[in-house]
Amino acid sequence: MSLDRTQQQSSKDRKLAQELSQQRTRPPAEVQGYDTRVFIGSGAYGEVWRGIDCNTGREVAIKFYTHRGGLDWSLLSGEVEKLRFLSADRYVVQLLDVGWDSDPPYYVMEYVENGSLDDLLQRYGRLPVEAAVELFSELAVGLVHAHGKGVLHCDLKPANVLLDQDNKPRLADFGQSRLSDEQTPALGTLFYMAPEQADLEAVPDVCWDVYALGAILYCMLTGAPPHRSEQALQELDERVDLNNRLGHYRQTIRNGPLLVQHRSVPGIDRALVEIIDRCLAIDVKARFANVSALLNALRARSEARARRPLVMLGFVGPILILLMMILFAWRGYDQAISNYKSAVEETTLQHNRTAAINVAANVSNEIESYFRRVEQLASDPVFVQELAEVVIEDERLSKILERLSDPGISPGDQESFIEIFGHHEKRKFLQDRMENLIKNQQPRAASWFVTSPDGTHVAAAFDTDSRPVVGKNYAYRTYFHGGQDDVEDHSLRPPQIPRIRKTHLSTTLESTATDEYKVAISTPVFRGDQLIGLVAMSIEIGRLVQFVGSSEDHFAVLVEGRGAAFKGVILQHPLYDEVLKELNKLPPQFKSKEYRVKLDDWESPQLTEYFDPLSQYEPHGQVYRRSWLASGAPVTFSSAMGTRPDRKERMAPGLLVLIQQDQAAAITPITDLTSDLLHLGVVALSLFLVVVGSSYYFVVRGFWQQNRGSMTRNGELSVLTSFSSMTTRRITEKN
Repeated sequence: MSLDRTQQQSSKDRKLAQELSQQRTRPPAEVQGYDTRVFIGSGAYGEVWRGIDCNTGREVAIKFYTHRGGLDWSLLSGEVEKLRFLSADRYVVQLLDVGWDSDPPYYVMEYVENGSLDDLLQRYGRLPVEAAVELFSELAVGLVHAHGKGVLHCDLKPANVLLDQDNKPRLADFGQSRLSDEQTPALGTLFYMAPEQADLEAVPDVCWDVYALGAILYCMLTGAPPHRSEQALQELDERVDLNNRLGHYRQTIRNGPLLVQHRSVPGIDRALVEIIDRCLAIDVKARFANVSALLNALRARSEARARRPLVMLGFVGPILILLMMILFAWRGYDQAISNYKSAVEETTLQHNRTAAINVAANVSNEIESYFRRVEQLASDPVFVQELAEVVIEDERLSKILERLSDPGISPGDQESFIEIFGHHEKRKFLQDRMENLIKNQQPRAASWFVTSPDGTHVAAAFDTDSRPVVGKNYAYRTYFHGGQDDVEDHSLRPPQIPRIRKTHLSTTLESTATDEYKVAISTPVFRGDQLIGLVAMSIEIGRLVQFVGSSEDHFAVLVEGRGAAFKGVILQHPLYDEVLKELNKLPPQFKSKEYRVKLDDWESPQLTEYFDPLSQYEPHGQVYRRSWLASGAPVTFSSAMGTRPDRKERMAPGLLVLIQQDQAAAITPITDLTSDLLHLGVVALSLFLVVVGSSYYFVVRGFWQQNRGSMTRNGELSVLTSFSSMTTRRITEKN
């Protein structure tokens, strides 16, 4: 039995052979009819030269068997026999001539100009996936042809695969090949040889070539054959005995780590990984039964990859359509919701605007009732007479009032005159009248008071304790001179300061007890054409705002729009009730600019996303820290404020009523609708994905089962076909 001596070369022998091959300058012999020109390489049995067919000019490769001492002639004749079987097969390097009787013997093969696959891998290291698969497929087809003619190669490796001018692979070196009915073992090349092949008692099997094909594909993708490592090579070199070496090789392959390097190759797919894994399976039963089954797996992979765009389109297409529908539906939905939200906000603002107008009208009506009450008292003859007796008819009281009106009076004199004036009987009539008005509270007032023509208080009554004001001059107050702000110089007196000539609503005043905000309604008192004083009442302005249905999310606010000192100050707000309950007075910062309404920003009587200034107050103001819808309306008075202002202009003519409503609460129906629609959309999308996913699963599963069944049937058929072909060949030979 002759074995492949190449497998017995040590590293030193291989290096020596390489050095010797590089020194060749003349062929071992002249071959008649051929011009031997260029040395190509050498091996265990001889050397290979490139030459020219003198008759045709065709390039050929001439293999000389120079190592006659170790030459097994049966091996040579066997290789020639296999090449004869494979003549005219384009996947095999063709035999052209044989020199049996030459010294040394030789045979002539067609020359394949692009070298071997091993040369290609030496240059590039590894190949792209699709290029490797294409070469792999061509090799498999070539092996199917060889197996179909009963020839097993048994020594497939990159060096035995040559590349023609079109870079198509051609099978070469059938020195270790066997006929399918031969029982003699054949050793391949380490790490390309199936583990069961590495046995001197092994019977040739098509699965050997399947394993070698997988090893070649693995090498093309990773740059090295499977299981090869420096340690493995060293351990094999250390074993001189052939049986010992083969046994260690089998153990190395079978006990080696799981092959994973090919799984991380860029561009590789799961189907190809499975093909490689089946080719390189240690268990022969797990391996492809033959190369035809392998080709069927490759074909199934190719078909699956060709179908993949259609399958993906079948899956992604509906998803894309759904996404487009969702996109357009969402845009339409978003636009509809936005329009609906704007419409709801506009409707809410309009309703609140109407509510603000109604509240402002109620405030106006309430204040006008106070106007009428003050004017009624000013026109009461009894009251006029009582006041005239104090400020005009009683000479002594007139002089006291004159002295008290003098801004240059000393504090001591002022106190003495106030004492005398306060206990005068005629003044007490006026004082009693003021106190009765407070007690009766018709209408409800914070204070009633009467002044002289110069602004000195003659009588005054309050609903709460207050500092004494009788005998003191308040001509600088807006309720006396009718201006929008108090006069800064308190020493001025009429005529430097004008007097009101009709009923007047003052700008905001602060309560001396609680710092709450008040306004005074004052009117001049005449006896005939003579001005003898004025009478006034003050009211807590916040009590005038009555809004039915007020809540934490929806309430009315009163804002001062007159005078520089108080313009934008919030006169009434639900927060005030909480603060007064806790502190019994309003914090002074409520008058600061940060806590005022910016009336100059009100281009129209309604605002979306209104910011409540009092939400800055800690800690109670946090509950108002949200976005509000606000509508406003001015408080107008036909008797005191002139003609009704145009509501289309900026709003700051006087008192302003704001109706605030929480924006989120106002659009709650939209939020609920949005939530319901999104929930339904998610449910519908989930059902759609389940249906599409289930359909996709069954379709892919059907394709997979169909392909698997096809592979199995084709594999069985290929076995039967190969067996039939081999049987036919043997019968033909016998005949």
